[in-house]
Amino acid sequence: MPGLIHHVAVETRREDVEACTAFFELLGFASVEPPETLRDRAVWLQRGPTQVHLMFRDDPVVPPAGHLAVVVEDYDGTLVALRQAGHPVEPRPEHWGSPRAFAHDPAGHVVEVMAFSPGA
Repeated sequence: MPGLIHHVAVETRREDVEACTAFFELLGFASVEPPETLRDRAVWLQRGPTQVHLMFRDDPVVPPAGHLAVVVEDYDGTLVALRQAGHPVEPRPEHWGSPRAFAHDPAGHVVEVMAFSPGA
């Protein structure tokens, strides 16, 4: 499938990995084993063909405006689950008619949650 983004890597403190994994599980991701040569420096999560790599860093860089976006199957249910787990959710304008919101993972990364992508 040409043009498919396989993964995004975000820097995360080791002590935040468990909480970040739980956050991404609310978005439908599941832990997968990285190659043995990478297990000491990252946790991998996957949903369909897309992965999020939590890269271990003592002093991670969290971009103030950069973010990753995830289309979820049950938008309303996902927002409820995020809020129940203690993650604030900020509704955003519906530029293409899709409900969407920003949430922050426990490491501070902005994650855009969308009901559907532009042009869908």
